[in-house]
Amino acid sequence: MSSDSLANTVSCQFGRSGEAVRQNIPELEAKMHFFSTYASMGFADAVAAAKEALKREGFSILAEIDMRQVLKRHLSVDLRPYLILSAFNLPLVHRAIEADDAIGSMLLCDMVIQEHGDSCVEFSVVDPACTIGTVNHVVIISIAEELQSLVQKVMDDIEAAPKFHRAA
Repeated sequence: MSSDSLANTVSCQFGRSGEAVRQNIPELEAKMHFFSTYASMGFADAVAAAKEALKREGFSILAEIDMRQVLKRHLSVDLRPYLILSAFNLPLVHRAIEADDAIGSMLLCDMVIQEHGDSCVEFSVVDPACTIGTVNHVVIISIAEELQSLVQKVMDDIEAAPKFHRAA
Protein backbone atom coordinates (compact mmCIF):
# COMPACT_ATOMS: atom_id res chain seq x y z
CA MET A 1 0.00 0.00 0.00
CA SER A 2 1.48 3.38 -0.96
CA SER A 3 2.02 6.04 1.68
CA ASP A 4 -0.55 8.22 -0.09
CA SER A 5 -3.26 5.58 0.19
CA LEU A 6 -2.27 4.88 3.81
CA ALA A 7 -2.60 8.57 4.63
CA ASN A 8 -6.01 8.60 3.02
CA THR A 9 -7.28 5.52 4.87
CA VAL A 10 -6.33 6.64 8.38
CA SER A 11 -8.24 9.86 8.60
CA CYS A 12 -10.96 11.50 10.59
CA GLN A 13 -14.40 12.44 9.42
CA PHE A 14 -17.17 14.21 11.24
CA GLY A 15 -20.30 12.37 12.28
CA ARG A 16 -23.77 13.69 12.97
CA SER A 17 -22.85 14.95 16.43
CA GLY A 18 -20.00 17.04 15.01
CA GLU A 19 -17.33 14.96 16.76
CA ALA A 20 -14.47 13.64 14.68
CA VAL A 21 -14.64 9.93 13.97
CA ARG A 22 -11.89 7.59 12.87
CA GLN A 23 -12.26 5.48 9.77
CA ASN A 24 -11.52 1.91 10.81
CA ILE A 25 -9.30 0.01 8.40
CA PRO A 26 -9.11 -3.54 9.87
CA GLU A 27 -6.39 -4.80 7.52
CA LEU A 28 -4.12 -1.95 8.65
CA GLU A 29 -4.92 -2.21 12.35
CA ALA A 30 -3.89 -5.88 12.43
CA LYS A 31 -0.37 -4.94 11.24
CA MET A 32 0.18 -1.94 13.51
CA HIS A 33 1.75 -2.54 16.89
CA PHE A 34 1.07 0.67 18.72
CA PHE A 35 -1.29 2.37 21.10
CA SER A 36 -3.43 5.01 19.47
CA THR A 37 -6.37 7.20 20.34
CA TYR A 38 -8.20 10.00 18.57
CA ALA A 39 -9.70 13.13 20.09
CA SER A 40 -11.69 16.18 19.12
CA MET A 41 -9.53 18.90 20.63
CA GLY A 42 -7.20 21.66 19.57
CA PHE A 43 -3.63 20.73 18.72
CA ALA A 44 -2.08 22.88 21.47
CA ASP A 45 -4.40 21.27 24.05
CA ALA A 46 -3.44 17.83 22.71
CA VAL A 47 0.28 18.56 23.08
CA ALA A 48 -0.25 19.86 26.62
CA ALA A 49 -2.32 16.78 27.56
CA ALA A 50 0.36 14.45 26.20
CA LYS A 51 3.19 16.23 28.03
CA GLU A 52 1.26 16.23 31.30
CA ALA A 53 0.39 12.53 30.97
CA LEU A 54 3.99 11.57 30.20
CA LYS A 55 5.23 13.55 33.21
CA ARG A 56 2.61 11.99 35.54
CA GLU A 57 3.82 8.51 34.59
CA GLY A 58 7.48 9.32 35.23
CA PHE A 59 8.66 10.06 31.69
CA SER A 60 11.06 12.84 30.79
CA ILE A 61 10.90 14.44 27.37
CA LEU A 62 14.32 14.33 25.75
CA ALA A 63 13.33 15.91 22.43
CA GLU A 64 10.38 17.64 20.83
CA ILE A 65 10.41 17.46 17.04
CA ASP A 66 8.00 19.64 15.09
CA MET A 67 7.90 17.76 11.78
CA ARG A 68 5.74 20.46 10.21
CA GLN A 69 8.47 23.03 10.86
CA VAL A 70 11.35 20.70 9.90
CA LEU A 71 9.79 19.72 6.57
CA LYS A 72 8.90 23.32 5.78
CA ARG A 73 12.42 24.53 6.53
CA HIS A 74 14.36 21.78 4.78
CA LEU A 75 12.07 20.63 1.97
CA SER A 76 9.64 23.55 1.54
CA VAL A 77 6.83 21.04 2.16
CA ASP A 78 3.61 21.89 3.96
CA LEU A 79 2.42 19.35 6.52
CA ARG A 80 -0.45 19.37 8.97
CA PRO A 81 0.52 19.81 12.65
CA TYR A 82 2.70 16.77 13.47
CA LEU A 83 4.82 16.61 16.61
CA ILE A 84 7.06 13.84 17.97
CA LEU A 85 7.80 13.76 21.69
CA SER A 86 10.82 11.53 22.42
CA ALA A 87 10.42 10.44 26.01
CA PHE A 88 12.06 8.01 28.41
CA ASN A 89 11.60 6.67 31.91
CA LEU A 90 15.00 7.12 33.52
CA PRO A 91 14.83 4.24 36.05
CA LEU A 92 13.78 1.80 33.32
CA VAL A 93 16.45 3.11 30.95
CA HIS A 94 19.10 2.59 33.61
CA ARG A 95 17.94 -0.97 34.33
CA ALA A 96 17.82 -1.79 30.62
CA ILE A 97 21.34 -0.50 29.95
CA GLU A 98 22.65 -2.41 32.96
CA ALA A 99 21.09 -5.58 31.54
CA ASP A 100 22.13 -5.05 27.90
CA ASP A 101 24.36 -2.13 26.94
CA ALA A 102 23.41 -2.48 23.24
CA ILE A 103 19.74 -1.69 23.92
CA GLY A 104 20.16 2.11 23.73
CA SER A 105 18.82 2.56 20.21
CA MET A 106 15.49 1.02 21.26
CA LEU A 107 14.86 2.81 24.55
CA LEU A 108 13.03 5.99 23.60
CA CYS A 109 9.25 6.09 23.49
CA ASP A 110 8.31 8.37 20.63
CA MET A 111 4.80 9.71 20.96
CA VAL A 112 3.34 11.15 17.77
CA ILE A 113 0.66 13.81 18.01
CA GLN A 114 -0.85 14.70 14.67
CA GLU A 115 -3.84 16.59 13.42
CA HIS A 116 -5.96 14.82 10.81
CA GLY A 117 -8.48 17.55 10.20
CA ASP A 118 -10.26 20.35 11.96
CA SER A 119 -9.75 19.51 15.66
CA CYS A 120 -9.22 15.78 15.05
CA VAL A 121 -5.99 14.81 16.77
CA GLU A 122 -4.35 11.40 16.95
CA PHE A 123 -1.98 10.29 19.71
CA SER A 124 0.13 7.22 18.99
CA VAL A 125 3.12 5.43 20.47
CA VAL A 126 4.74 2.11 19.58
CA ASP A 127 4.01 -0.76 21.93
CA PRO A 128 7.32 -1.38 23.78
CA ALA A 129 6.51 -5.11 23.94
CA CYS A 130 6.83 -5.12 20.13
CA THR A 131 10.24 -3.44 20.15
CA ILE A 132 12.45 -3.99 23.19
CA GLY A 133 10.17 -6.82 24.32
CA THR A 134 11.42 -8.90 21.41
CA VAL A 135 14.98 -8.99 22.77
CA ASN A 136 15.77 -12.45 24.13
CA HIS A 137 16.73 -11.32 27.64
CA VAL A 138 14.55 -11.93 30.68
CA VAL A 139 15.33 -8.56 32.32
CA ILE A 140 14.69 -6.63 29.08
CA ILE A 141 11.39 -8.47 28.56
CA SER A 142 10.37 -7.54 32.12
CA ILE A 143 11.30 -3.90 31.50
CA ALA A 144 9.34 -3.94 28.23
CA GLU A 145 6.27 -5.17 30.12
CA GLU A 146 6.66 -2.41 32.74
CA LEU A 147 7.14 0.15 30.00
CA GLN A 148 4.11 -1.18 28.14
CA SER A 149 2.03 -0.71 31.30
CA LEU A 150 3.32 2.86 31.73
CA VAL A 151 2.60 3.71 28.09
CA GLN A 152 -0.94 2.39 28.47
CA LYS A 153 -1.34 4.57 31.58
CA VAL A 154 -0.11 7.58 29.60
CA MET A 155 -2.75 6.91 26.94
CA ASP A 156 -5.40 6.50 29.66
CA ASP A 157 -4.25 9.77 31.26
CA ILE A 158 -4.57 11.56 27.93
CA GLU A 159 -8.09 10.22 27.52
CA ALA A 160 -8.89 11.51 31.03
CA ALA A 161 -7.71 15.03 30.17
CA PRO A 162 -10.43 17.68 30.72
CA LYS A 163 -10.45 18.83 27.07
CA PHE A 164 -10.34 15.28 25.64
CA HIS A 165 -13.42 14.26 23.66
CA ARG A 166 -13.15 10.79 22.09
CA ALA A 167 -13.27 10.87 18.31
CA ALA A 168 -13.75 7.15 17.67
